[in-house]
Amino acid sequence: MAEHEAINGVPVTEEQIEAWANEAEAGYDVATLKKRGRGRPGRGSEPSQVVALRLTADEMAALDARAAREGKSRSEVLREALSVA
Repeated sequence: MAEHEAINGVPVTEEQIEAWANEAEAGYDVATLKKRGRGRPGRGSEPSQVVALRLTADEMAALDARAAREGKSRSEVLREALSVA
């Protein structure tokens, strides 16, 4: 193995590779792997959609100011604004 092999800046050792190989050869518990979850957590029973929104610099500043003032994300502020409508 080359000396420069690394994951997130941490060198990968021969011992680590051996441990990974042993783990793979022993097999994986599929139920445990499925519990890990991937991506962002859901917001409900149906999949969410990502929507692009164009805002002016002033609108972005107002959105960011409100989000900071209320301790929320931009998305939370926008979703709340839509739920009032």
